[in-house]
Amino acid sequence: MSAPSSGHGKTAIAVGLLAAIAARGIPTAGFKVGPDHTDAAYLGLAAGRPGRNLDPRLVGAQRVAPLFAHGAAGTQLAVVEGAMGLFDSLTGQPEVDGTAAVAAALRAPVVLVVDVAAMGHSLAALVHGFRMFDEMVHLNGVILNRVASARHEQMLRSAMDDIGMPVLGALHRGELPNVLPARAHGLVPVAHRTVEAGRAVRRLGEAVATMLDIERLMALAASAPPLPGPIWTPSEAAGEAGDQRPIIALAGGQGAPYTYVETAELLAAAGADVAVVDPLRDEALPPGTRALVVGAGLPEGYAEELSANHRLSAVVAQFAREGWPVVAEGIAFPWLTRELDGRQMCGVLDAAATTAEQTVAGYREATAPSTSVLAPAGARITGYKQHRAIVTPRAGSTPAWTWSGGNPEGFVWRQVHASQLGLHWAAAPEIAKRLVAAALAGPGQSPGSSGSPSSGHGAPGSGHGAPGSGHGAPGSGHGAPGSGHGAPGSGQGMSGPGMQQPAMQPQPPVMVPQPPVMQPPAMTPAGMAGAGMAGAGMATANLGPQGQRDHRDQQFAGGPGNGQGSGPGNGPTGPVPMPASSVPMQAGSPAMRQQGPGPVTQHSPGPIMHGAPMPPNGMSPNGMPPNGMPPGGIPMMPPMPSPGSGPGMPGPGMPGPEIPLMPGPRSGPGMQAPGMPGSGAGLGMQSGPGMQSGPGPGMPPPNQGPAKPPNQGQSANPENRPTADIPIHS
Repeated sequence: MSAPSSGHGKTAIAVGLLAAIAARGIPTAGFKVGPDHTDAAYLGLAAGRPGRNLDPRLVGAQRVAPLFAHGAAGTQLAVVEGAMGLFDSLTGQPEVDGTAAVAAALRAPVVLVVDVAAMGHSLAALVHGFRMFDEMVHLNGVILNRVASARHEQMLRSAMDDIGMPVLGALHRGELPNVLPARAHGLVPVAHRTVEAGRAVRRLGEAVATMLDIERLMALAASAPPLPGPIWTPSEAAGEAGDQRPIIALAGGQGAPYTYVETAELLAAAGADVAVVDPLRDEALPPGTRALVVGAGLPEGYAEELSANHRLSAVVAQFAREGWPVVAEGIAFPWLTRELDGRQMCGVLDAAATTAEQTVAGYREATAPSTSVLAPAGARITGYKQHRAIVTPRAGSTPAWTWSGGNPEGFVWRQVHASQLGLHWAAAPEIAKRLVAAALAGPGQSPGSSGSPSSGHGAPGSGHGAPGSGHGAPGSGHGAPGSGHGAPGSGQGMSGPGMQQPAMQPQPPVMVPQPPVMQPPAMTPAGMAGAGMAGAGMATANLGPQGQRDHRDQQFAGGPGNGQGSGPGNGPTGPVPMPASSVPMQAGSPAMRQQGPGPVTQHSPGPIMHGAPMPPNGMSPNGMPPNGMPPGGIPMMPPMPSPGSGPGMPGPGMPGPEIPLMPGPRSGPGMQAPGMPGSGAGLGMQSGPGMQSGPGPGMPPPNQGPAKPPNQGQSANPENRPTADIPIHS
């Protein structure tokens, strides 16, 4: 379901069509092209099962069809709503991540929704042009929206008959009710299963059922050929799970999580019991929680509600300071700071946030400058961000991400990973494995983080994290004193097929002088076991003549990490119910630290080019890894190029590029037509001449939280690439 551009009513019609077909008792599934959480949530509400996103830029073109097959399993009909116009793209590359590219990959027939309120016979020229523009896209019908009168409808149908285009429905002005909740609410009405959201979907279904030719639409959907290739499954992507199942709290509501649905599925497949926690309503974490994930789907408009939930803020602050893993995306990053627009927040990070007038939106091809609970140092992945909140300082002494054309962003402190960049974990399923391993290991200070176990409290006056604000079951301590210190995990060598990775020249470490930190004699930090990480696919694209890109897949395989630890952790007290639209949960046994090496997962077959042999300790005599590989034996790839002007969908007064490209070969998923080679997206590595190394771990003064990076600017808008608002919604 697509349109010539945004604003033609395709979201309301797609939601209504799913509701009308589901009301007949036919199993359906809803999908949204692109990163938009809101439309996917309403499509899922109408279909009665979780709505999913199909984003080639985030997950890789080769995963679009397998993810679609996974989400549509057990249904008779699926509706995919496009983003913007049929041949539009957020990045200016519709052949890669546009709606037409997704339709071609799925071999799905396309129905064009057209607002004809001010059109006559010109409709024939418009539709004919869309039909002939791309031979890989099969336009099989149109739906007329906002028809003025019966005579107007007759004229438009006659125009469509002249070009042989079927009209599959016509809605007159006022017949399609404007009942969907305001977009500022995001997916929250669906997550909370509000009466307003349910009534809106029902009314749209009733309107569409009488105005569209449902039988012809279902017959058109049945004409789509079968999809070749395997079906994506979380268990295969995440690998074999262990016997112990830690409880990981995932932010969301009864109707939908505040992230992509695959996140919960991958965590469950990796060995976790996923429990839902709603930062807007719940005042405590689920009993036995050993890790917290807050995705980028929670809208910034709910900052006041987040601030008002003082009890949960105190619990989360204490949880983070004790060293438990916390992954924060989107608005969750400002939530962990001291304040947002003067409203008191958790106070975990020594930073403050304000809301700007301008929206920052776009994809980022990010690199992890240091090892964290989320990714190893040098890992690369594509994410999406859309926000108005500006955090100052923009990054801590150890940033979460770096990318070309912008300043470092986010904080990595202890086992906290906070950034406004949202990720789709299906692109890198090993993230779930790392988080589960960290949850099993218990509190600790992850490699590359700043601060010590006895320091790093929020700024004075934050008021959160008071003693006694426990988050686990009564009497269940997190990592009893005297527990063994876990050895950091050591990933085995990784290399890509058919490409020799250039070695990185050794560079002297950057020393940041810090005052000494006094360790209280009564505190013994619990050990933390690192986890080896299997890399997912990574796509590179060499720029050719006229900007053409040659996309090639490269798969990486990583070895196991191992860690030792002992002592009881904070075990679960029982299963936490999950909503029907989420993954099933199982009661976990008391969580213990993982012993021995973890499983090795290779995500796709193919030749693996191994690097040169390493010394027994994996380091060269000068203290640097051989062949330019960071500790853990993970290879690197060259940086990516930055053209003079970046692609994107510029709005009025857009002062600069929206999506900067990294210097050197470009990374990012490429969209494929049937029979053409695809490309991958995932965690990869980057090195080579000119690579900037991320800052090393700094040591903050006592009780001051994560140290600020040196020379961090205090500009009103630290976002290096100002952008105009981007019309990403229907």
